[in-house]
Amino acid sequence: MCGITGWIDWSEDLTKQKHVLEVMSETLAKRGPDDKGYWFSTCAALAHRRLIVIDPEGGAQPMSRRYCQHEYVIIYNGELYNTPELRRELESRGHIFQSHSDTEALLLSYIEWGTGCVDYLNGIYAFAVWNEAEQSLFMARDRMGVKPLFYTRKGNALIFGSELKALLTHPAIKAEVNSEGLAEIFVMGPARTPGHGVFRNIYELKPGYFLIYNQAGLYTHKYWSLQSLPHDDDFETTTGKVRSMVIDSIERQLVSDVPVCTLLSGGLDSSAITAVASAAFKQSSLGKLNTYSVDYVGNDQHFRPSHFQPNSDSHWVYRMSRQFNTNHHNIELETIELVNSLEQAMLARDLPGMADVDSSLLLFCQAIKKEATVALSGECADEVFGGYPWFHNQEAINATTFPWSRSLKDRMSIFSPELLELMKPEEYISDRYQETLAKTPVLPGEEPLEARLREICYLNITWFMTTLLDRKDRMSMATGLEVRVPFCDHRLVEYVWNIPWAIKNHGNREKGLLRRALTGILPGDVLERRKSPYPKTHNPAYTAAVRSKLLQILDDANSPLLPLININAIRKLAQQEGDAFDRPWFGQLMTGPQLFAYLIQVNSWLKEYKISIC
Repeated sequence: MCGITGWIDWSEDLTKQKHVLEVMSETLAKRGPDDKGYWFSTCAALAHRRLIVIDPEGGAQPMSRRYCQHEYVIIYNGELYNTPELRRELESRGHIFQSHSDTEALLLSYIEWGTGCVDYLNGIYAFAVWNEAEQSLFMARDRMGVKPLFYTRKGNALIFGSELKALLTHPAIKAEVNSEGLAEIFVMGPARTPGHGVFRNIYELKPGYFLIYNQAGLYTHKYWSLQSLPHDDDFETTTGKVRSMVIDSIERQLVSDVPVCTLLSGGLDSSAITAVASAAFKQSSLGKLNTYSVDYVGNDQHFRPSHFQPNSDSHWVYRMSRQFNTNHHNIELETIELVNSLEQAMLARDLPGMADVDSSLLLFCQAIKKEATVALSGECADEVFGGYPWFHNQEAINATTFPWSRSLKDRMSIFSPELLELMKPEEYISDRYQETLAKTPVLPGEEPLEARLREICYLNITWFMTTLLDRKDRMSMATGLEVRVPFCDHRLVEYVWNIPWAIKNHGNREKGLLRRALTGILPGDVLERRKSPYPKTHNPAYTAAVRSKLLQILDDANSPLLPLININAIRKLAQQEGDAFDRPWFGQLMTGPQLFAYLIQVNSWLKEYKISIC
């Protein structure tokens, strides 16, 4: 994994702007701590920060190749999992490789197939290819949006980068946020509308899209989307295909020239990855697989089961580690670390995020990076297979808004009347929701409940899943750790998308189909364990710490947060305890303490980025 950034401009001689690109590149140093490279021509400036995973000698970037009198230059962030197949196909077409890197396979794929190259790729990627002869830039992003890519236009210029911070460093771009950006932060946040860059005139290249920029202008195209089709396989055939797809995806994603580990919570998804990876390690004589779990000081005393988090992970983690003979590492985080890392997590995301759910992952990844460079994680299985509570709750299914964010009215009570008037929250969230429903691929003749569950699944894949993928990418890459997500394999997602709900929900259990498909791979008690989300701290010391920190912000007349909030309402909220305070306002994990932490992050964001509201 790496970081990319660049600048295309027909009104500047970019060979004289090297210092600007160097500063932009430096913001991405944590994504690529191992190497850096630059490429300049009069109208194009490209930079790459490298985290070495495959082919240390031959994979340096920017990488250029000449073909039919054209020079092509690529910068690439990601990993291809079908490089051997691509390589064989390209060699059969006459291409000669100079390395075994996936970067070269990707560049030659573009040279061979042009914009159609994306149809041949299995992986996670955001990349840009510059054709010097045609003065044209091609950029593409993977189908699920695992790897980020942002861009903006300024006159004749296109400026782009893996993270918002790279763009904001450019002297022509200001950290400005308008009413729509504020609504993204306070109404949708910590989610973000696909394609929205929050800052004024900054956009995200959407998952499954490519972009072409040349002197004729800018053009974007959606090259991949889910297709709703009848599912003709019977239950046993379906189960067998899911099983083989899951195993194939995990095994493909173990490829690396540096140490690989898995994140293990003892839940269904991470346990499946660990089981398959452990077997592959044993077969390849690679020794013991390293596994990592996270917990919090005091959680053994303060954990309270809830509907969303029925049990703690520790017993199950060690159950799985013993079962598959892994070399396990448990990372235990202190409360004060979570609070002190809130700002660092915000800086990694360039936006307020999932509060301590972010900062804990950041600290977790820092610890893993001491021993490993690549990790496999179980994200996306819940969105793909229907694991969340809102897939199984009639009230959530019937809700006329995003099922993970239904307490909008209560949340809006903490903001100032002026901000509410500017954002128009009910209208804004309704528009985003209806826009998404309108894009859901329809299967003619589908029963109403089946069609509604398809909508819920689409909402999850296009919104909730991308929020978690943003979190995973920014927190891991801020530490120089590459995290791969096997359940995001587009072949698996495409197949499961069309499986009827009765099969997905086999045995009337969340992810019932996946449980059945993993029979014989996982022990029975792990297969039957109820879903439990990413662990968070239950220590009351954390609530006390974020409450105190937020009250300090309220007491500081210079806090940039103050004009945007209802100070009295927040002071009143700070005195609350009990069920109302512990009710989730986003997802399953973000309750009262996380709301305080989110506001702390907002205040830091406004201050650190010198946000101008326009």
